[in-house]
Amino acid sequence: MRLRPSLYIASTLLLGITTGCGEDIAPHEEELGAVEAAAVSTSGATTHFRSWLSANGYNSYDFVRAELSGGSFGGKEHANDTVTKQPVIFIHGNSDKAVGSVFGQTGWTNSIEYFQSRGYKTSELYATTWGPANALQSPNQYHSKANVMKVRKFIEAVKAYTGASKVDIVAHSMGVTLARKAIMGGTAHDAADGGSYNVGAPLTSSVDTFVGIAGANLGLTSCYMSGPSTPTCGSTNGLYPGYLLWGSVTGRSTYLNDLRSKSRYEGAYIYSIYSTADEIIGFDGIVYGEYTSRIPGQNGEKRYTGYPYGHFNSKDLTEAVQYEMVVNHRVP
Repeated sequence: MRLRPSLYIASTLLLGITTGCGEDIAPHEEELGAVEAAAVSTSGATTHFRSWLSANGYNSYDFVRAELSGGSFGGKEHANDTVTKQPVIFIHGNSDKAVGSVFGQTGWTNSIEYFQSRGYKTSELYATTWGPANALQSPNQYHSKANVMKVRKFIEAVKAYTGASKVDIVAHSMGVTLARKAIMGGTAHDAADGGSYNVGAPLTSSVDTFVGIAGANLGLTSCYMSGPSTPTCGSTNGLYPGYLLWGSVTGRSTYLNDLRSKSRYEGAYIYSIYSTADEIIGFDGIVYGEYTSRIPGQNGEKRYTGYPYGHFNSKDLTEAVQYEMVVNHRVP
């Protein structure tokens, strides 16, 4: 089956790239991953969480995203709502949003539903929308100061709000590399936003389990094919993978090299989920001989090799795997 033209365009824009080879990317219809009837509320964060964010100086980060249906999720229903389970924070990918039911913007609907079916409450599950939630703007999204700091401050806010000693983080696509820097902390640079800045101290001790789904930790070969011509594929804060020179990779983006300068800072337990049939990453998920979605020093991984798993279904159809990694620290 072929994607309808509008969906095909959306799929190739989600990471702001083209295939570079002119081939027709055509995932199966099930790969659309649309949740037909989402039981998860798309009305956003609870009133209690909104009030707390406002009272504690987080309004400037706009975690609620009230203008978007499904722009955020999470929070206590009332002041006496106790948080007993370790909070889980979900970080979406480029052009996606917190929760939804539209192709490319299903967010974390399936995962939240599954965790709720296993006893989690709204006060123990959190998501925000860090980008414009618009596929047409995806080529302009990169690891900007605004994006990195929004993810960072959301993690800090959820931890403070819930009073938890640790949180779990599940991230997808560009959300993986954004979350890794948010946790890593340290210095960063964004020439378009004031130059050098300090993310903060490492949050490693605050994260129990980190799950990275379909991340481009080594960059994207498609960005090599197109060149660093868009912010998403940029050679400074983008997903440019560099090039091979005498058997060594040279010129990988400064941001990705920074993430690779250390290992095992993402949390106490680190896992990855990915597919070699990922239609966005392409090339069997391999960048210069390595799986780009693997995280250095990870405890384990779940790798899929075909239908129905691709870029989106590696997230939308793996809620049970995510749960096992987060709760039981195991790969099912």
